[in-house]
Amino acid sequence: MLGVAAAIATACGGGSSTGDAASSTAGPPPARLALATAPKRPGEVLVRADASPASHGPLALDGRYVARFEQAAPEDPELDFSTQTAFVASLDRKPQQEGAGSVRLFRAAARSGRRTVTLRGRFYLDVSFGDFPYAIRLTPVDRG
Repeated sequence: MLGVAAAIATACGGGSSTGDAASSTAGPPPARLALATAPKRPGEVLVRADASPASHGPLALDGRYVARFEQAAPEDPELDFSTQTAFVASLDRKPQQEGAGSVRLFRAAARSGRRTVTLRGRFYLDVSFGDFPYAIRLTPVDRG
């Protein structure tokens, strides 16, 4: 009975497989996000997802970081993101709950964005809105 339930969950999309034959023939091609391809450096945080809303973490952060995002439209690589709804991401103390201590990272109708922030504590990296697959990278600023 347990095996049947697992097979049904997988058939209905409950599994987490990323390389099956069915997914390669149906829908748009996978998003190509340059921001997500470089190897992570020590202390870096890299998250990516195909949809929002999403919450990543908790993350222990301490110092200055360059925060960057990139989004892609697999079905239209030349899409002008300035005509789309804004990509919205923040660092929150509780998942998907902006409030005291939250840091707004991005609210931009753009393919990519960048800003420098100083962060201390535990946060959830929350993407509350975005219509496209995305990657976010937090890179520590060298203290030299």
